[in-house]
Amino acid sequence: MTQHTARVALIGDRSGTVQAHARIPVVIDALLAREGIALDPYWITTLDAVDCDLTGFDAIWVTPGSPYESPAGAIAAIRTAREAGIPFLGTCGGFQHALIEYARDVCGLAGVEHAEVTPDAAEHLIVPLECSLKGHEEAVMVVPGTLAARILGPGRRTERYNCAYGLNPRYLEILTDGGLRFSGFDDSGAVRVAELPGHPFFMGTLFQPERQDDRAQPHPVIRAFAAAAAQRAAPRQDARLARSSR
Repeated sequence: MTQHTARVALIGDRSGTVQAHARIPVVIDALLAREGIALDPYWITTLDAVDCDLTGFDAIWVTPGSPYESPAGAIAAIRTAREAGIPFLGTCGGFQHALIEYARDVCGLAGVEHAEVTPDAAEHLIVPLECSLKGHEEAVMVVPGTLAARILGPGRRTERYNCAYGLNPRYLEILTDGGLRFSGFDDSGAVRVAELPGHPFFMGTLFQPERQDDRAQPHPVIRAFAAAAAQRAAPRQDARLARSSR
């Protein structure tokens, strides 16, 4: 029986035209049915996320759907998750903006931008992919010894994408030297997964795990994220119950 319900902030400009948004409620239902993990989701627009206090949530998921109405709101949510130790998942656009947040706020690259959002900027951390991955499947090589490997298993697997932008490889070494770990690559060596060592759970994937074919079986990345959210929720809810019973 589920004992704790984790409150999860879903950051994104929810739309019926974004397939990932429609899939997320299905995944949340499957988590409860298959894993016994209860998530209480709250959709928060990127505009609202600019000034929203997210520290009371047990997890933050920056969902696909970029370009966002407010890239600053997505980045603010990611910063909160990173600095407050709140479990974080960024998929597709969330992955891209997690890299921007880290580059700016940790690595000191204040001027880096997203080519889709500011095409005329001098420095683009996120650039068009050589081949668009909109509606495609592609292999991902998972690096052994990483969080991604513990969740997915090391080696080659296939994932579903719906994106056309990714990390500019010129910044790979700078981000790595700054403490970010890249744990998944395509066959050509382009980044597909990032994580932050030492954080309770911080992962970004360029692929969209919410769109896997098996609707009844949540993707391993989402299961791991949900488990981290539940783990954070447990002591917080236990403390509230203890106070209410006095």
